[in-house]
Amino acid sequence: MKANKHTEVPIQKNIEEVMDLTYIRNLVTLISESNIDEIEIEEAGKKIRIAKGKNNTVASAIVPQQVSILQPPSVSEIKPLAAHTPSTTKEIRSPIVGTFYHSPAPDADAYVEVGAHIKVGTVLCIIEAMKLMNEIESDIEGKILKILVENGKPVEFNQPLFLVEPV
Repeated sequence: MKANKHTEVPIQKNIEEVMDLTYIRNLVTLISESNIDEIEIEEAGKKIRIAKGKNNTVASAIVPQQVSILQPPSVSEIKPLAAHTPSTTKEIRSPIVGTFYHSPAPDADAYVEVGAHIKVGTVLCIIEAMKLMNEIESDIEGKILKILVENGKPVEFNQPLFLVEPV
């Protein structure tokens, strides 16, 4: 493990020293200043995990925190499902990780809009991955109920993109 001159992380054998607050702070500093995204150390049955978040902020966990128990909502607080999401609704999911685009160009019309009737093979959107534009086609016939992703936003593999009412 490489550390700069400001953050020395001593290797300690005593478990009380391993879970010492100064040691943990040194580990957090080391992770935040390095290219390492995550580190996990386990010794004598005690475990510490330190990982960078999306904004390169560092979070660490040693032991579980106190868990608060939520009361279930009362019957009056439960809201019915929206009328346009019947149990027959199908999701069209992203086959790849990338950036979602509604249209082939910024000034072009969207491939589909809410309410549009689609057939198998209808191009729904483009997902850009590694500078390649991948047309995503429908695998079902139906009506677009909802577009679940904003134009230009990143999508994950298997993330729902569209809600469709099959015909």
